Amino acid sequence: MVLVTGSTSGLGREVALRMGLQGAHVIVHGRNRDRGMEVLAQINQGPGSARFYAADFASFEQVRGLAEAILADYDRLDVLVNNAGFGSAPDERWVSEDGHEFRFQVNYLAPYLLTDLLLPLVRASAPSRIVNVSSLAQSPIDWDDVMIEQDFSGRRAYGQSKLAQISHTFDLHEELAGSGVLVNSLHPATYMPTGMVRAVMHLIESDEIEGGQFFNQMTPQRAHEQAYDMESRRRLRELSRRLTGLDPR
Repeated sequence: MVLVTGSTSGLGREVALRMGLQGAHVIVHGRNRDRGMEVLAQINQGPGSARFYAADFASFEQVRGLAEAILADYDRLDVLVNNAGFGSAPDERWVSEDGHEFRFQVNYLAPYLLTDLLLPLVRASAPSRIVNVSSLAQSPIDWDDVMIEQDFSGRRAYGQSKLAQISHTFDLHEELAGSGVLVNSLHPATYMPTGMVRAVMHLIESDEIEGGQFFNQMTPQRAHEQAYDMESRRRLRELSRRLTGLDPR
């Protein structure tokens, strides 16, 4: 059982199709039902099977609905690929349905919430994996202006959301130590569709990697220094749980 978020187009779609060709059951996610049904049709024609769930990550209500539906419909989840996201362009500041800077919610807070809600199922399915699709484009979080209300740029917003995602990867790795759940993040590639899919599949399938790492394609690489700062990670954890409405830990 594999959930690939943002799998109706781009990299997520190609990963979903590849998993289907390998005989997996793929949970396809996206905002557009027509695109989702096209992916389903392709997967279901081959050795795999698939089911589509719609959810807009700019809405925590829809993210919670997605998690509830998956928990109701499935008794295991072997792989969670957090791929859904929004890029750096256009250079405009938007606000999500929940009142947060758009990229920070769609790229980080929504996957954070979804992962937390599905974590009991992922743990119960061990050995299992969580793959966070991130980027080399990482920007440090300004704790005085997390939502970038001053001096906004799409590139900065994107980079901040991706660094937050990597920091969460490292936290999850520590939290899940000894559980049989392998958690990693990666920069898949730039303008190389085949290489991007190969890099994600490597983190899904390889028996030779350890968890708690950031990969540049298939090579471990050090992320931005803020991802290793324990005080910044603590602040991010507390902020994330508060903004998503999760109970403090």
